Amino acid sequence: MLVARRAADQWGVLSLDDLRACGLSCENVRVRVGNGRLHPLYAAVYAVGHANIGLQGRFLAAVKACGDGALLSHFSAAALWEFLPWDERRPEVTVLDTTTRVHPGLHVHRTRVLAPIDVARHAGIPVTSPARTLLDLAAIVPYSQLRRAIRQAQSLSRVNLCQLLEVLARLGPRRGTRNFARIVATGPAPTRSVLEDAVLDLVLRGGLAHPIVNGKLVLDGRPVYPDFRWPEQRLVVEADGAAWHDHKLAREDDAERQALLESHGYRLLRVTWDQTILCPAQTLARIRAAGAPSVD
Repeated sequence: MLVARRAADQWGVLSLDDLRACGLSCENVRVRVGNGRLHPLYAAVYAVGHANIGLQGRFLAAVKACGDGALLSHFSAAALWEFLPWDERRPEVTVLDTTTRVHPGLHVHRTRVLAPIDVARHAGIPVTSPARTLLDLAAIVPYSQLRRAIRQAQSLSRVNLCQLLEVLARLGPRRGTRNFARIVATGPAPTRSVLEDAVLDLVLRGGLAHPIVNGKLVLDGRPVYPDFRWPEQRLVVEADGAAWHDHKLAREDDAERQALLESHGYRLLRVTWDQTILCPAQTLARIRAAGAPSVD
């Protein structure tokens, strides 16, 4: 019963030390493995009751396998923080040492620098802080994927520009920091999709002023969050992607929001993926003609 209660608080996984703390001997553990009550995941880490654990359980098991002080990191940490979707790669863990101990089934990163500010806990799992996660991620993913992660982190309010600049100054230069700095230099950009990334990049690359991105606007007591807004020009640009707009209720909501914005003097332009990617010059010209200001 004690084992089951403890496992329920830890995504269904326990280490050998956890099991010993529950009063089990090594022989008890061997017996439970033999009769299927414990399922080995990594060295001295077990799933309790069944081996079909969720993603959080897999992540916690990976951290437990690497010992005290280990942190989920890199792509795995980005998935836990919901910056990027998980892609079934090996879980990644960072440890503060220079040993060469091998952990089969895991990708272990070793570092000499792991300050208290870099350490966090999310969903009960020791993990690198959001800012440290993003800087580590910069070393292993391409620019577009890093951009999506950083902007998603801002959209979720997990990080702010001060935190991104702090980790860059403290730990850079290193692999990936050029891309990291390039993205941070665009300023606050809490976009929610790849299409919003593309539209914002088109706007900034075209010399237009940085808009407010997904900023809250209260109209007639109702909060709305326009994708891109230039308040002085009363101009809103919406990125019309299928993930957000391609069903009946979403289209009805879009129409209601548009009517609300227009009733308060806003002009609204909708921009699709094809327009942004296949006709960037024409799309930029449309946005500029609608009144979007240029950078001074």
